[in-house]
Amino acid sequence: MQCSAVTSQFVANYLFSDAGTLPSLREKHDEFMLRELVKRWANHKVMVRWLSRFFHYLDRYFIARRSLPPLNEVGLACFRDLVYQELNGKARDAVISLIDQEREGEQIDRALLKNVLDIFVEIGMGQMDYYENDFESAMLKDTAAYYSRKASNWILDDSCPDYMLKAEECLMREKDRVSHYLHSSSEPKLLEKVQHEELSVYANQLLEKEHSGCHALLRDDKVEDLSRMFRLFSKIPRGLDPVSSIFKQHVTAEGTALVKQAEDAASSKKADKKDVVGLQEQVFVRKVIELHDKYLAYVNDCFQNHTLFHKALKEAFEVFCNKGVAGSSSAELLATFCDNILKKGGSEKLSDEAIEETLEKVVKLLAYISDKDLFAEFYRKKLARRLLFDKSANDDHERSILTKLKQQCGGQFTSKMEGMVTDLTLARENQTSFEEYLSNNPNANPGIDLTVTVLTTGFWPSYKSFDLNLPAEMVKCVEVFREFYQIKTKHRKLTWIYSLGTCNLIGKFEPKTMELIVTTYQVLFNEFNHIFLYLFILIKM
Repeated sequence: MQCSAVTSQFVANYLFSDAGTLPSLREKHDEFMLRELVKRWANHKVMVRWLSRFFHYLDRYFIARRSLPPLNEVGLACFRDLVYQELNGKARDAVISLIDQEREGEQIDRALLKNVLDIFVEIGMGQMDYYENDFESAMLKDTAAYYSRKASNWILDDSCPDYMLKAEECLMREKDRVSHYLHSSSEPKLLEKVQHEELSVYANQLLEKEHSGCHALLRDDKVEDLSRMFRLFSKIPRGLDPVSSIFKQHVTAEGTALVKQAEDAASSKKADKKDVVGLQEQVFVRKVIELHDKYLAYVNDCFQNHTLFHKALKEAFEVFCNKGVAGSSSAELLATFCDNILKKGGSEKLSDEAIEETLEKVVKLLAYISDKDLFAEFYRKKLARRLLFDKSANDDHERSILTKLKQQCGGQFTSKMEGMVTDLTLARENQTSFEEYLSNNPNANPGIDLTVTVLTTGFWPSYKSFDLNLPAEMVKCVEVFREFYQIKTKHRKLTWIYSLGTCNLIGKFEPKTMELIVTTYQVLFNEFNHIFLYLFILIKM
């Protein structure tokens, strides 16, 4: 106990002596005082370290056994109680003044500030209380006041992009200050103050600026500024909510404008319109795809794939994607658009890669359609025509879009469509077997080339069946195929759908012969001396 007391008295005498620390510090101010404080603190630590070495044995054995504080702590506590307690306020104010000068663009001695603030940390001897209570709280209060003044001027004078540039630059500089002289624990508190004063306080005014706010940035495709806006507003509580709301409003407005544009174009050409879904509607779907591409890229790039903006994009597209155009539902428009891509001679002339990419985008749009079952019905009818009349441009593309639809909507959604494609594959195999049967049974051959496609009732759209008074040649064709089919499947009933059949006729006209492709009904009005091929479509029950 006597050793600790003697050490304390010795250190105190030095600190208060005419050549000691306190008199020297009391006569200096501002930066000069800070430099002297750093020097005196360094000297004091050296002195305390040597005292500890001189009394090492006592410090290690005598003092430790009596649970007394080590001499090193006693020496540092003397500086804390006699010097720090008197001067920490002056030191704090001087440091904050220098920080404000640097914020105004002046050059300061960062190493000096680092050394001064280390004193606030080291005085705590393992605790941050002195740094936080004696310096940090005042520094944060000053920071808030400083940026409050700055932001109040910027919001009046600057455009939204210019304001955001300044705000982002300020945040970067504050982070730089932490890395150079502030304690790392100050960073989140410091940035929160800056973000609150610059962003939270003026968020609505900034986003709603008439000629440069979020609406204007979206309208003018200011991608870089939108990215900066996301970075900044993602840092404040619920800061992205108003941004995503404006994004949703903007996309909804653009999509609704496309609907109106398509309606107006369709109305102006109504007299010339020949099909239920015309060219203008196809152009509309293409523009919706382009709109989706554009703003999906915004979500992925500018808004860093954030779920809030995915939700805003989805809700916006759901608004106008479920509006009809010229009497056609969105489900029909998408189905017809796909048909134009997938059928031979369609209006969409694309490469294989472009077709795959476009189909992928159409399926993404389908996610926004409320009545997906209606799309399935339209698509199934158009798929049936492509398959039955050999209008499909590429079987691989047909399977590809079914895979995409299955992934998007589930297996039940595409089960009938997949069954239709499977039927056509089986029909080709069945036709090969039928031709082998005729080859092995020449007496059964009707003498007419016959191609039959057997369909499964549950997969295909409903087709009406009518009894016809067929000529003998056609009756023989029907009977031959029925005999062949019953050999393979004895318990299935065949219903012939003549409305889907076609016949190739050779017509002898003067002065030349012509080949005519007609429906089954049309061929009944001709004589059959020159019929060379029949094509029947039938349903398997």
